[in-house]
Amino acid sequence: MGQIRVLVSDKMSSRVVDILSKEGIQVDVKTGNTPEQLAAIIGGYHGLVVRSATKATADIIAKADNLKVIGRAGSGLDNVSTTDATKRGIVVMNTPGGNTITTAEHAFSLLCSMARYIPQATASLKAGQWEKNKYMGVELYGKTLGVVGAGQIGGHVITLAHGFGMHVIAYDPFLSPERAEKQGIELVDLNAIYKRSDFITLHTPLTAETRNMINKDTIARMKPGVRIVNCARGGLVNEADLYDALKNGTVAGAAFDVFEEEPVDPSHPLLTLESFVCSPHLGASTHEAQENVAVAVAEQMADYLVRGVIRNAVNFPSISPDLAPTLSPYITLAEKLGGALSQVYEGGLDRVTVSYRGKVAELNVAPVTIAALKGLLAPILDDTVNFVNAPFIAKERGIEVTEVKEADADALAPTITLTVEAGGRRSRVIGLLTSRNEPRIVELNEILVEVVPSGYMLILSNRDRPGVIGAIGTVLGDAGVNIALMNFGRDKPGGRAIAVVNVDEKVSDEVLDRLRAVPNILTVRQIYL
Repeated sequence: MGQIRVLVSDKMSSRVVDILSKEGIQVDVKTGNTPEQLAAIIGGYHGLVVRSATKATADIIAKADNLKVIGRAGSGLDNVSTTDATKRGIVVMNTPGGNTITTAEHAFSLLCSMARYIPQATASLKAGQWEKNKYMGVELYGKTLGVVGAGQIGGHVITLAHGFGMHVIAYDPFLSPERAEKQGIELVDLNAIYKRSDFITLHTPLTAETRNMINKDTIARMKPGVRIVNCARGGLVNEADLYDALKNGTVAGAAFDVFEEEPVDPSHPLLTLESFVCSPHLGASTHEAQENVAVAVAEQMADYLVRGVIRNAVNFPSISPDLAPTLSPYITLAEKLGGALSQVYEGGLDRVTVSYRGKVAELNVAPVTIAALKGLLAPILDDTVNFVNAPFIAKERGIEVTEVKEADADALAPTITLTVEAGGRRSRVIGLLTSRNEPRIVELNEILVEVVPSGYMLILSNRDRPGVIGAIGTVLGDAGVNIALMNFGRDKPGGRAIAVVNVDEKVSDEVLDRLRAVPNILTVRQIYL
């Protein structure tokens, strides 16, 4: 493609230019572009390096006729339209882990500052006051810290908390009890976090389930005088409800580095409260962290643009270009299997087994296994899980991952079987590709069924009795729900059965409850793939 050209559109370490230039890449540093200016020049570049200021929107990507890769010097990708990039075949890379220590230290610094009123006392002293008796703080020693999310950042916060003599309890749906015990963590549910914690710190992604997870109802279940830290994502806390709780003293203090709307409006009510400590999204703002992510993104982009090697891509696994056409359909299938099983299985995860039978077992299936893990973990952890970090997330949480190959020449079609186990519970799903390389689920928990894994789906378990299928159709029809596909399976006549219904749109909770009330229906789950 001739001279490779890369645009650095945000301010960052000069080492980015040095690393890319040594690989023979032409690098242009043009920062502060308006969207119109960026759209006008992006067509001439093969690579784009950004931090958080540049917005790689759908409109920008539509103009990027030659773009091969977008590199984000950092972990968050809120400013990059990954979906549009993927549609255009553009690899999106980030630098996971580069901000871990820095963000964890900032969260714990805010916790300490909040406990001892350090920012307030500093402002008071600089204003000429000596209010020694006003700012009476609390010790951390012996207090209970509730950690929501015990991944890389949350895990380092836990290490710091142990150094201060705190008792740590944590909620993390993927952390096994054995792993938690090794880390000195008492693993509990969210309700116990709320009821028992003196301090609560959030280290979880923003998903439909976690949005406003701290609100007036959950605050009502907390210990009086609790203190809350959020260095994770704006929107995890209902800011209006927190304001009320700080005003009436139910919550003794709060410390935020992130907000639902950024930059924060200077008239935001929380900013008027002395019990509220804050910083302007500084979690990753250290010289060391910014140097680390800048070097990492430059090296990754050089590897891809010069040698075709993909590392730390969030929208594509790390495979060589010549293997991509063969493996891509299996990668899609494995991710669908993981997503389906994750949404029908209840409980923690101790072991994951991915089994390959037939000609697929002759391939290098490591990226396919990663895709299965990504599909399995993503429904709960959302956009924090990608093809790069899925194995690390599994390892962090003590999940044992096993790959099994069976090159069975007699197999009618290559199959992938995904099995999960924990605490004596076991669940599995089997899938294959059609002659057109389209993914299908052909077995779910030992019941044969042919399912198109796409869009909104209802998975119902029931006793194999007359009238169940008709009742399902009647309930959905009366509710105006359009059925796209409907498939059934059973283990034996009169035994266990399942029904899988593909629908055109999300089904309301009210309709799901009506389905659960149908005689002989045991469970109803709605999933999305």
